[in-house]
Formats: sequence, structure tokens, C-alpha cells
Amino acid sequence: MPAKILIVEDEPAIAELVALHCKHAGFDTQNVAAVLDARDIVDETLPDLIVLDWMLPDKPGIDFARELRRDERTKDLPVLMLTARADEDDKVLGLEVGADDYVTKPFSPKELIARIKALLRRAAPELNDNALEIAGLRLDPVSHRVSAGDLELKVGPTEFRLLRFMMSRPERVFTRQALLDGVWGDHVFIEERTVDVHVRRLRVALEPSAHDRLIETVRGGGYRLRKA
Repeated sequence: MPAKILIVEDEPAIAELVALHCKHAGFDTQNVAAVLDARDIVDETLPDLIVLDWMLPDKPGIDFARELRRDERTKDLPVLMLTARADEDDKVLGLEVGADDYVTKPFSPKELIARIKALLRRAAPELNDNALEIAGLRLDPVSHRVSAGDLELKVGPTEFRLLRFMMSRPERVFTRQALLDGVWGDHVFIEERTVDVHVRRLRVALEPSAHDRLIETVRGGGYRLRKA
């Protein structure tokens, strides 16, 4: 499933340039020109990464970066600052308040995409064998076990992949098609109702530890795995 990039940039030419190269790299993009609009999108469904300008019409991007880092739901969301502020002190401040990378204008689109890809690789736990844990629910990709404290939960292989995918992206809303692409692969042709069946089985498997409450049905949207 393509990574979702939120571009927060009030200069249309730059926003369009960044979006164009992101799309060529296979990413889904969404452009907004103000922090308030970006906040609405993040509150509704988390992107995989934010490209954030410093100077924005309603609020400095650096203040938005601070807000993201203070919020438990967004504290690990990758943020790449893209700004004309090139002084060393500005770069240091940007990184200290929570930006994961800092690119100055004018910039090389190829370098920007390379940096975005690097941040996404670091932010994708499902690409390595690290255990995932949310609200006391633990998934170990190496032993292929799901547990809650001393209680081992019996999760089928498809439900295990579904849970791993969602635990690696908590709080994000996924449509049924997005889950099909991410868990089964976009080359597999099965009906969207298949997702409902496996989500139901996953909830049943998590019931003994009451972690089935983490999987939320989003009306008109799909499913989300909450952090608490």
C-alpha cells in the first residue's frame, strides 16, 4: 500500500513540485497550506509522513511539530521540515523540537525523495523483526506469537499478518481496500468483505485479554487500531 504523505506548504509551486515527485516515487499525497487544515487531517487519519514548511500563514510549522511530539498519538509520526530558513541555529532548533530531518530551499527533488524514503524505512516496524507492543498486547514476529502478559493468544496466520500491519500503524484509519493491499497484496483479487471476516476472527482471538476493544470500526471509513 502506498505511503501517505501530507505536504504542509503555502507556496503552490513548491507544494505541486513536492507532490509531483512524491507521486512519481509511488506515494499518495495530500496538500494543505495551513496548520489548521493539517491538524484536521491528522486528527481524522494519520499520514505516514509530513513534509512541513516553517513559515505558514496561520502558525509556524515548528510550533505544529512541537504539538505533534507532545501528543501520544503522533509523537512517532515522521516529520521532515522543508524551509528557506538555512541558518545553522534554525536547523538545530528544528531538529530539537521534533523534526526528523531538515531540508532547506532551494532543494534537490531527488534528495528530498531519498530522505523521505529513509524516514519511512525507519518508521516501518513491519519491515524488521522487532516485537510490537500496544496497551499490553505484544506481537513477536520471530516466534510468531501474540500475548498479553502471561496469556498467549491463539491468532491464525492471516489474522497475525493483519494485526502486525495495524499495530505498526496505530491510530490510522484503513479502508478495506487498503487492508487488502497491505496485508494480502495488491496482486491478490479477493472481495473486500474478506477483510470483515478476518477482522471478526481477530477480535475473537483477542477477546480473552479484552484487547479486541483496540480494533475500532470507523463508520464510512474502515478500521483503526487504537493505542488505548
